[in-house]
Amino acid sequence: MKSILGISAFYHDSAACILRDGKIIAAAQEERFTRKKHDPSYPKNAVKFVLDYANLNLSEVDQIVFFEKPFLKFERLLETYVAFAPKGFVSFSKAMPLWIKEKLFQKNLIFNKLKEHDKNFKSDKNIFFSDHHLSHAASAFFPSPFEEAVVLTADGVGEWATTTVAIGKGNELDIKKEIHFPHSLGLLYSAFTYYTGFKVNSGEYKLMGLAPYGNPNYEDKIKELIDIKNDGTFRLDQKYFNYATGLTMTNNKFNDLFGQKPRNSKNEKITQFHMDIAASIQKVTEEIMIKLAKSVQKEYGIKNLCLAGGVALNCVANGKILKEKIFENIWIQPAAGDAGGSLGAALALWHIEQGNKRIINKDDNMKGSYLGSEFNQNQIEKELKLIGANFQTINYKDLINQTAENLSNEKAIGWFQGRMEFGPRALGGRSILGDPRSDNMQKNLNLKVKYRESFRPFAPSILQEDLSNWFELDVESPYMLLVANINSKKNIPMTEDQKKLFGIEKLNVKRSEIPAVTHVDYSARVQTVNKKTNKRYYDLISKFKEKTGCPVLVNTSFNVRGEPIVNSPTDAFNCFMGTDLDYLVIGDCILDKKKQNPNLKRDYTKEFELD
Repeated sequence: MKSILGISAFYHDSAACILRDGKIIAAAQEERFTRKKHDPSYPKNAVKFVLDYANLNLSEVDQIVFFEKPFLKFERLLETYVAFAPKGFVSFSKAMPLWIKEKLFQKNLIFNKLKEHDKNFKSDKNIFFSDHHLSHAASAFFPSPFEEAVVLTADGVGEWATTTVAIGKGNELDIKKEIHFPHSLGLLYSAFTYYTGFKVNSGEYKLMGLAPYGNPNYEDKIKELIDIKNDGTFRLDQKYFNYATGLTMTNNKFNDLFGQKPRNSKNEKITQFHMDIAASIQKVTEEIMIKLAKSVQKEYGIKNLCLAGGVALNCVANGKILKEKIFENIWIQPAAGDAGGSLGAALALWHIEQGNKRIINKDDNMKGSYLGSEFNQNQIEKELKLIGANFQTINYKDLINQTAENLSNEKAIGWFQGRMEFGPRALGGRSILGDPRSDNMQKNLNLKVKYRESFRPFAPSILQEDLSNWFELDVESPYMLLVANINSKKNIPMTEDQKKLFGIEKLNVKRSEIPAVTHVDYSARVQTVNKKTNKRYYDLISKFKEKTGCPVLVNTSFNVRGEPIVNSPTDAFNCFMGTDLDYLVIGDCILDKKKQNPNLKRDYTKEFELD
């Protein structure tokens, strides 16, 4: 049996993945183990986990592949600094010592780190490097259910490419077109993330969540920054940006154009201006993605589309591409960001370099993205006893029944079952669950459990077979990467007075039968659940439907703001005790908050650096 270890690291969201004869065995992000969000360091714990899961020593692994090429990246940095000189010297002088000391000779660095896993690992001859965007494209195409597809990837920047079009067929994948740095849709979106006071590389989804509160009044101004052609290709006017040479994303010229300085997240409130800015950049992003999709469909005439790269996590744009019916089928890699690069690099090596045949699964080959760590009942009970938790172990039928009953009584529940998800979304493995029919659930979960901004929407998980009764969507969305509108039959129309409300005031209006998951524009980021990939979660939602007539649950990731998703029973218990969660359901154990030792309660609000 041949095995390949894939690694992504040193930028953000480090991760590791292992393939055995081309099959995905395990994959995980480093942040889950270190408890440091978007951890960029060498993924020591993730590598150990995937090796242990595959029951392999490192010296038994056939090939190791890194997700990008450091020399090409270095070339881009040097050429950029030369092109913009003498601007950017400060940034240059900060970046270079680190590159020359560590990053440039990454093969050596990776080899030395890998040796720490296994003293019998003695040669760097089997360490390979993939291209950043090829890694993204491979992660999108090879696990997809398609024999043939157009693959569109868009992110901040890899080595040079920021947007690529590739064609996948069987076990082959060819990149046909590229847009190069400094012209980048991901960096444009990040510039507005920075401008509205959110953290770059983690706050982009907040910008997307804020957009429906605003109006796209600044669309024309944004188009002074970016020249968009009919085919979706674009160029950014660099005189407004600072990311190529400076230490910030935008500059004074940018501020002058929009009439304000960047929001200081520490002491400045989010205003209607920021909401309108969010709405404007979201609209422009959607326009570019739709134009790109239309032009590549027209050019190649292929009916399937695969998406990856950080921009593919913009589920609103994905939903719009779907709605436009440009392609017959769309599949999006659940770990679309850099973490998924570890998987793509391994798959590219297996299929493209080594010519191995692809076995296509009509669902896909991601196993529901449940590729991370899992704990058996003995391990769970042992860990819970060790931390002094008060728990009750009950049989499966009662566990599902009691949990559904508690949910129907508006209790907030931590749900820790099976394998951890790979990628940024909790999909019913490490989730916080609630009743979507509740008027207060969205507000309570945001403020009392997640300690995050009140405007942030929550996602619904719905039984696959009930999808079109509740949402305007008729395709599976197992990875929560498509936004669709609530079925109009479930909507509650707004009164004339309510329609006049502005910004955050819109939040408290009940818009549908499932208000906790209905965003202010009547949309929701949908996850469909089927029996095959997650039986426990499916059974729980089915039981909730039996009790309430509603086949939907609120599903948000099991963590607080600034914290990575929980990985171990101890992480889950700590988060449970540090928030206003009512119950924790972990394996076959139920924990009631009221029965816990109050001395184990934690002040969780200051535990993590806010994102």
